[in-house]
Amino acid sequence: MTWPTDPADRHRVVAARFEDVVGGVRDWEAPTPVASWRARDVVEHLVTWLPGFLAGGSEHHLSAHGAGDTTDPPQVWRTHATRVQALLDDPVAVSSAFTHPPLPPQTLTEAVAAYYVTDIFLHTWDLARATAQDDALDAEVCAELLAGMEPMADTLAASGQYGPRVPVPDDATTQEPLIGLIGRDPAWRP
Repeated sequence: MTWPTDPADRHRVVAARFEDVVGGVRDWEAPTPVASWRARDVVEHLVTWLPGFLAGGSEHHLSAHGAGDTTDPPQVWRTHATRVQALLDDPVAVSSAFTHPPLPPQTLTEAVAAYYVTDIFLHTWDLARATAQDDALDAEVCAELLAGMEPMADTLAASGQYGPRVPVPDDATTQEPLIGLIGRDPAWRP
């Protein structure tokens, strides 16, 4: 698979894969590769950070619907993903400006695809690994993300959004260096 070039299509594909993993969770209290997070916290994170990001760089708003509702993470995710998809499918939003320091000027949909959809993709590994599901990520997408993120490794680590880089063996799979770059141990098990 290669990333769909259309931001709305990219979200549709990545959010659907994440929803499949959400649907397979049997223990929402399972620990995750993110220190101090439980499985439900992965969904909570994805539902809560995007509204502030959008409000800080555009005229479009998206409330954190369902944030804090820990009783039904699958429903919270489905509702949120549907609302994000509607925003990305909105012809007005497609071309509206997104200006958020220190990011370069871009459209709202480009920003959501670059930052938020990438976050969904990466957290799919977290949730799948935490809940003993298939955690294989698309190798082409992993290679593309790694190539784009590698030059910013120090900045990413300093941002506080990722843990310190975890070294991986020379014979690592395509996804393992990416997982290590964002501060996860590719060998982590619950």
